[in-house]
Amino acid sequence: MTQSASPSPQQPKLPPESAPEQAPSAASQDPERYWLENVYKGEENQLTVRAVIAGMLIGAVMCLSNLYVILKTGWSLGVTITACILSFAAFGALRAVKLVKTEVSALENNAVASVASAAGYMTGGGNMAAVPALLMLTGTLPPTGWLVAWFAVVSALGVFAAIPIKRQLINIEQLPFPTGTATAETLQALHGHDERSRGKARYLGIAGLIGALVAFWKDARGSWLVWNLPAKLSLPFNIGGKPAGAWTLSFDLSLLLIGAGALVSFKTGWSMLVGALLTYGVLAPEMVSRGVIPEVSYKAINAWALWTGASVLVSSGLLSFAFQWRSVAKSFQALSGLFGKKAEEEKDPLAGVECPPTWFPLGFLVLGPVVVALMAYLFQIPWWAGVIALPLSVVMGVIASRVTGETDTTPTKALGPVTQLLYGGLLPGNLAANVMSANATGGVGLHAADLLTGLKSGWLIGASPRKQFQAQLFGVLAGAAVVVPAFNLLVPRADVLGTEEFPAPSSLVWAGVSKMLVNGVSSLHTSARIGALCGLALGVALVLLERWAPKKAKPFIPSASGLGLAIVIPGASSISFFVGAAIAEYLRRKKAQLAEATVLPVSSGFIAGESLMGIAIAMLKAFGVMPK
Repeated sequence: MTQSASPSPQQPKLPPESAPEQAPSAASQDPERYWLENVYKGEENQLTVRAVIAGMLIGAVMCLSNLYVILKTGWSLGVTITACILSFAAFGALRAVKLVKTEVSALENNAVASVASAAGYMTGGGNMAAVPALLMLTGTLPPTGWLVAWFAVVSALGVFAAIPIKRQLINIEQLPFPTGTATAETLQALHGHDERSRGKARYLGIAGLIGALVAFWKDARGSWLVWNLPAKLSLPFNIGGKPAGAWTLSFDLSLLLIGAGALVSFKTGWSMLVGALLTYGVLAPEMVSRGVIPEVSYKAINAWALWTGASVLVSSGLLSFAFQWRSVAKSFQALSGLFGKKAEEEKDPLAGVECPPTWFPLGFLVLGPVVVALMAYLFQIPWWAGVIALPLSVVMGVIASRVTGETDTTPTKALGPVTQLLYGGLLPGNLAANVMSANATGGVGLHAADLLTGLKSGWLIGASPRKQFQAQLFGVLAGAAVVVPAFNLLVPRADVLGTEEFPAPSSLVWAGVSKMLVNGVSSLHTSARIGALCGLALGVALVLLERWAPKKAKPFIPSASGLGLAIVIPGASSISFFVGAAIAEYLRRKKAQLAEATVLPVSSGFIAGESLMGIAIAMLKAFGVMPK
């Protein structure tokens, strides 16, 4: 998964017959042969026509939802588990009205999740950070068709990049990939006639309906709608003679933000609250009084605070990534054998099951020149710089996959700035090259990690790796075809970004890094430079404290990602995040069973319902059906 609002779930305990890692000692000597003989269920009835169609439709819906969420919060949310629940519920309803004859199987549903995940995560990997950043920096974007092609080819390249490392990370080392493991558990529960898990589908549907109704009540306009629910409620105090709401310190009546808050840790939630109060309640009023910030508005405050928040996010991300040096070292060891051929390959028991190793070089030979050509044509990146991006993207894909396997977090926020720094040196002054080269390597890394997350669930339930590989490519096409037109609808102009409606914090960070690399630190206001240095020191300090502080003190150390994000999004968003995180934490501590049954599906339903209704209302306004 991406570096996102989804938490790293506890790795569930699967039944012995479904978990090779719990098998007898023979399995530890040859886990691949044990899997083939005891877990693998063949290739039939997996990537069916209905599974592809359902996966593309669900993936398109979740892509729209994630697009709305990432423009609001900067994070992409989990796709696979929600897709499994939606698919199970949809096929159950279709079977009830006799539109389908047979139930969807666990293996078929796993294929649906693979398609849906590839489509839903089209917003991650830097895609919906880079493209909005490019729009903010240059004021223009390539035509829709070309941008669809760009997303599709880069993402497909990431799918091929996962092939040579899959067996090492999943079959041999059996890295946890917690989201993939949790997806396997969900599939087994849903298709094992577990009533509690089936209840999650009902919770998700009800919450989705409530989220959509609340969004409609807030945002719809028309003479027939007598009264709209207010979007925000200002906190009941003044700062500098102005209401707290003027400084963005309000409670945002958004179930999407509350739901997203419930999916992060409580530590991240309270860190965001602290960051919001310090930024908008202390620092911003002081800077306004000194004339550094010209007016009391989110856009003006953010233009100054961005550099502090970006420094916290980038420095903490890079340092956390550096502490994972063992994973990085193992990744480079794996790279050395990408093109090697094992002596015993002819006796390979999985030769007819796994994706053939030749698919990896063939994929890059076919798609690599297309990526280089698109970089040159769309973004004026010299061909030699585009060629450099190809091996770099393989490195990023291998590293991102291993880190995701071990931590459940794809380090996009760390790997993106590394590429930006490299291309800042190679192509000084070229803003488009700086942003979109990082998009290329980040997109490859994300989709390699995403496929391996899905392959982990497939490994645990005995699915065909080849079928999942093919499913991922279907999802890539669906996601690319949906995300670009939807983005153009929601963001018709650059000035829509960086507002309270769409703060787009990830894009602000990417655009800020590129500006700084091109224009130099001297172009910033003195106070912003001081803020950037303070943010740099704070990000480093928080990571070091998290790593080395006494165990009893760690719960009181703020989350660097939560604090950094709170500095660059409106205070109202952080407050709602905190409310959601606090509610979820209370349920986990006081009513654990209720929390297990409701937090994920209800939160996902709120997010999906509000985001999809928000997009529907935007379409009605754009086509003149509803007044703006």
